[in-house]
Amino acid sequence: MVRMGPDVPLLNEYKQEFFWKRFPQTVLGGPRFKLGYCAPPYVYVNQAVLFLTPWLFGGIGTLLCQLQLLQELHAAVLSGMLMFGAAAGVQALALYAARRSGTVERLGAPNILVDEEEVEFTHCVSPETVRFIAPGKRFGLNVVLHTVLAGVVCGFGTWYVLLGRLTALYGSIGVSVIVFVLSWVTLCIAEYSLIVNTATETATFQAQDTYEITPLIRPLYILIFVTVDLADRFSDPVPELQLASQVLHVLFLFLPLLWALGILPPLDALLLWGMEQALVFGLGGSPMSSNLRLLLMFGVSSGVAVCNYFIPSTLGVVLFSVSMGFLLSLDLSQVGTLCRGSKTAFGDHGLRRVGSPPPPPSSFGWSLGCRELLLYLSLLLVAMAEAGLLHHFLSSAQFQSLVMGPQAPVSYLLLVLFCICWALREIQGAYIFGGVFLNPLYPKGMSNVQTFKQRNKRLYIAAAIRRALLYLASPFAMIAFLSMDKSLQLLHRVSLSVGFTRAFRVAWQSSEDALFQMVVVVLVRLVVGNNTLPGWDNLGTGVQLLLVGLLFDRLTQFLAKLKFTLTVLVTSWTEKKQRRQSAGTLLALNASLCPLLLAVVTLSALLSAPLLPLFTLPIFLVGFPRPQRSWPGPVGTACACPDSIFYQQMSGSLASALRVAFARGSLGSLAPGSHFLGRFQDRMVWIMILERGYGYCTVNIKGLELQETSCHTVEARRVDEVFEAAFERPERLGFTQGFNLHWGNALTPCAALAVRVYSDARNVLSGIIDSHDNLRKLQDDFMKALIWLLLRYCVQKHKGFLWSSEEGSGVGGMKSQSSQVAQTTCNQPPEVVMVESNVSSLRFTQDSSSLTSFGDWSDEDDLFGPQPARRTVALVTAEAQGGHTMLQTGASLPGSVEMDSLFENMALSALQPLQPLGLGMGMPAVDKGRNQEGFRESPGSLPHLNFSCPQSEVFNLPTGWRTAPLLPSRLLALRPLFPEEWFRFTLGQFGPAVQGETSEDMTKALKEDEVLKELHVQVALSCLISLGAESAFTSPSYVYRLYCGDVPWTEGLDWLSSSKELYQLVLKAFRFSFKLLFDQASLGPMESPEELFSTLEEYERDWYIGLVTEKGWHDSILQEKPFLFSLGHDLTMGTYTGRVLSLQEQLVQVGRLNGEGVRGQWANLSWELLYATNDDEERYSIQAHPFMLRNLTVQAADPPLGYPIYSSAPLHFPCL
Repeated sequence: MVRMGPDVPLLNEYKQEFFWKRFPQTVLGGPRFKLGYCAPPYVYVNQAVLFLTPWLFGGIGTLLCQLQLLQELHAAVLSGMLMFGAAAGVQALALYAARRSGTVERLGAPNILVDEEEVEFTHCVSPETVRFIAPGKRFGLNVVLHTVLAGVVCGFGTWYVLLGRLTALYGSIGVSVIVFVLSWVTLCIAEYSLIVNTATETATFQAQDTYEITPLIRPLYILIFVTVDLADRFSDPVPELQLASQVLHVLFLFLPLLWALGILPPLDALLLWGMEQALVFGLGGSPMSSNLRLLLMFGVSSGVAVCNYFIPSTLGVVLFSVSMGFLLSLDLSQVGTLCRGSKTAFGDHGLRRVGSPPPPPSSFGWSLGCRELLLYLSLLLVAMAEAGLLHHFLSSAQFQSLVMGPQAPVSYLLLVLFCICWALREIQGAYIFGGVFLNPLYPKGMSNVQTFKQRNKRLYIAAAIRRALLYLASPFAMIAFLSMDKSLQLLHRVSLSVGFTRAFRVAWQSSEDALFQMVVVVLVRLVVGNNTLPGWDNLGTGVQLLLVGLLFDRLTQFLAKLKFTLTVLVTSWTEKKQRRQSAGTLLALNASLCPLLLAVVTLSALLSAPLLPLFTLPIFLVGFPRPQRSWPGPVGTACACPDSIFYQQMSGSLASALRVAFARGSLGSLAPGSHFLGRFQDRMVWIMILERGYGYCTVNIKGLELQETSCHTVEARRVDEVFEAAFERPERLGFTQGFNLHWGNALTPCAALAVRVYSDARNVLSGIIDSHDNLRKLQDDFMKALIWLLLRYCVQKHKGFLWSSEEGSGVGGMKSQSSQVAQTTCNQPPEVVMVESNVSSLRFTQDSSSLTSFGDWSDEDDLFGPQPARRTVALVTAEAQGGHTMLQTGASLPGSVEMDSLFENMALSALQPLQPLGLGMGMPAVDKGRNQEGFRESPGSLPHLNFSCPQSEVFNLPTGWRTAPLLPSRLLALRPLFPEEWFRFTLGQFGPAVQGETSEDMTKALKEDEVLKELHVQVALSCLISLGAESAFTSPSYVYRLYCGDVPWTEGLDWLSSSKELYQLVLKAFRFSFKLLFDQASLGPMESPEELFSTLEEYERDWYIGLVTEKGWHDSILQEKPFLFSLGHDLTMGTYTGRVLSLQEQLVQVGRLNGEGVRGQWANLSWELLYATNDDEERYSIQAHPFMLRNLTVQAADPPLGYPIYSSAPLHFPCL
């Protein structure tokens, strides 16, 4: 992202030309009259004839009816049969043309490539002409279905717009003729899209129309209009129905405009949106986290309403509604876990990862256990007993005034509960009164987690009181109010049955919203007093609550959309980087058309549809209604990269913190569809509420990219400023400082959450790795670390388990437990993983030399300057040979192993453990079949070692480790490098660990065993020589190569590489020694052997020391290793860097986003990419916007339109 500013084009020239060819097709239903190249006239004539064919057949039927030769029904049947025959003929021609051209798969809908092809036409009915005009259907079933539907639509359409019918509706022949002509334009557009060529719809929900559903959209909307007219024709005269028919006949004329503007949703979006609205506002449920859950919950909830209608006893209705309302409001996903007998319900939904610690056993609600069942059963029995007793004894009393009735005390109790719960919730967040004023009670300063928790304790008591009142007292008070309502006596009406089904359900499903709705109804009754409101009172309490809930939701949406509208309008002028040349014109146009703008905002709120700012400019349209999740696909898809692991690790701890915040009310009202943004260091967490019920909440956590672009940086800086103004304020606030100066921003800070996350620190090692004094000390530290690891290896082996399997996360290349991979949009098979690298793809064999010796050379190197890195594909194959895994990968320049591009398109968990990169790379060359052992002694020919101490056998090393092909004189010359005092000290520390009882004599005997010492001297010095480290290290690049495992060829490298365990120990020892160098250069030298010993123990226990690109790094983060260290090389700056990750409990600042602003920008993103195909990475609508957070919002969209690097599965967790 480089270009920023108002001059960035909305659409480039190519896309503009493409758009102005596609949009007329959409308006007309598919005819392509603008091609961009010369075409014969018969191409246009053929399309025009096919477009007007339905009008011709409908006109025949209409004429015969007007001449009274046929009745209305017969005329409609005739027109339908004629259209059916024409449609069958068109499909037959399309099939014939496809077979003639040899096409196996025909296109079901036009795409970009076909639109841009230049077709060579030969004559008017040639296969090329037919395929261009009518591409045909992809599936044979659709050929039959669409052909039959074309006849049905034409027949019913003829009946719908007969002149006699129109004259009867409007009483004017002139008006009827106008409606007749324009109505047939609508019908012709729908028929052409269904049969001939399907137009690309501006209202696109799915990225691909796999099953050819798009052609059905327009005809089915026509059938909906026809259905209302048929109901008016064949039913008794109903004034409302006749009025609706008149209005719909006029609206029928504007269907092409609604289709072109994308206001009418596709069928799948319409179905999901309709079920969601009916479930929430008609049945008292909640939006669901998946389409399947929505379908099942809608079916069950509808069945409850139907049962209530047929239950004869009102007492039975009350008991059934209370019980089913409570059960359906629970987290039913835990029932399946209970049936399977699992105790890890939380992990089944994707929250618990390998690196996420399981919730404490005492934590209530994470799984459906005995305690949870006991509580839920107790609440259910108490609620049913309360409702049954109150309804039986008090509902029959008839009181005209609420003040004197049995509901009076409960009504006042509801008022008190609402006021207390609202006040206690307001003080939990950083701002009060809708984010306008700072909360003086919220803790100031975020420097220390413990200090913040200590200052926040005074709010814990208020939160506990609110939780008890909201989740325990309020539901029972609302049930008591409903159970005594007199309108229950008139229950056997559809409206009342649905209303009370919803009322008893929403009291549990969303207690806070239900309490507010009930308070509004109570206040209306108290204001009216003894007077009556006939229209309002006749509705009944259940329907009144339904209307209040619906109106409040639409009012809330209207205010949020209005704020979003004002933000777009004002910032288009006040923000210089957003001010385009057309800004003044657009502002003047919006001001002059202010009533129309308000009408657009109101209509989008009434439809619960997103307000779409075209290209995010102040040009507002009504987007098509869609579910709250905004996207059709399953939750949890992401564009994974190596940085995704950080979000995967923190998701478990973040969910636990969110659970507490939700229960306390720190984040405000928790309506499904709410969006929150969390910020910590360079990490951005996007949180979306998917589902809400009694005592549980379902969220989706997304992680945004860490490699910040310029646009990302601008918005991240503004996010930091907004949070600083809320959380880093001074102790005493003046009058002006108490206001939220960022109220117009899309982000409103809510609270700070304590989360266990990795703090990332990076240091440039200049002055450390290139210091000769430090490098001379490195050799001695390496020997000490190697001796410590060799002795520890013996101890662990003596205890009966392999060291590498227990401590697999200690260094790169050791065996480690497999871990789950973050969700990705495409899963590669485990055997073959595609890796993007910036170097050539080479397949290393045992006849090749060192890694960098060949990797540094390429035939394509540019001797006259650097070239951009080539992106080639290397194949990493895992081959099980001899019990180990061989890694084959492309060569790289020194230091490039740390570059993110190396593994940016693969999951790090798919990588195999680090292997010695110099394995088998020996010189001089040896003929195949010749013994490569040279003069190396075979293990069987070595003499048995006679230790002087019986316990020395524990510290004996494998025989093969003594077979290094090195001259004894060479080892003797290096004997002074062996730290004997350190060996004896370490042996004394490890000795008691293998003895049955601590014995000073036994420990002394171990230290004096010369055979044991000579054994370790031989192995340690052989490893030193094999690494080429017999002389002091002098080059930082050589140190870096050894740290990365890129060992140059030496005389003993073949021997060292032949033993995987020894090689890994040596590599680990060298990395430990470099970490010692780093620590001593920063903190000072080690004072004593005890300090060095404890430091090495700490490295082994609490540290992962390796490379970022290793699988062990990935696993250690998931396993929440306390510390991680990596050495890197910045090729551009020519410096070496150290990276330290520290697992700490840090404060993650969380704020609420304007949900309607997010939905509006996502609606524009969907339109811009799926319809206008504007995928330019520098387009205007993705540029940074400090108020709307436009770039971050686009990132957080679901793939393929957005690109979050992490997205969790729906996370269900308790909120009680």
